[in-house]
Amino acid sequence: MELKHFTQNDFEGEVLNYEGKVLVDFWATWCGPCKMMGPVVEKIAEEATGNVKVGKVDVDENPDLAVKYGIMSIPTFILFENGNPTKTLVGMQDKTTLDSLLK
Repeated sequence: MELKHFTQNDFEGEVLNYEGKVLVDFWATWCGPCKMMGPVVEKIAEEATGNVKVGKVDVDENPDLAVKYGIMSIPTFILFENGNPTKTLVGMQDKTTLDSLLK
């Protein structure tokens, strides 16, 4: 699959109404650790199969989503399962950790 870029306008349809797992990377363009995680998140998106989506939310462009999900530090990764946030990881993560969320 390809990496998605979610916005406040499509978040409900793409994430909250999705039947399956969605890994969302809350990030910003000025965030060094976020930039370092970019290639890892892209690779996970490429390898995703089945009812799995991987996407990013720019917290500067979508502040309402950042507030709604209590994003205090970035990067923050939230796993949604059938529209419900089930797991949150804050800070840089290795690919194995993020892959394990989608299994």
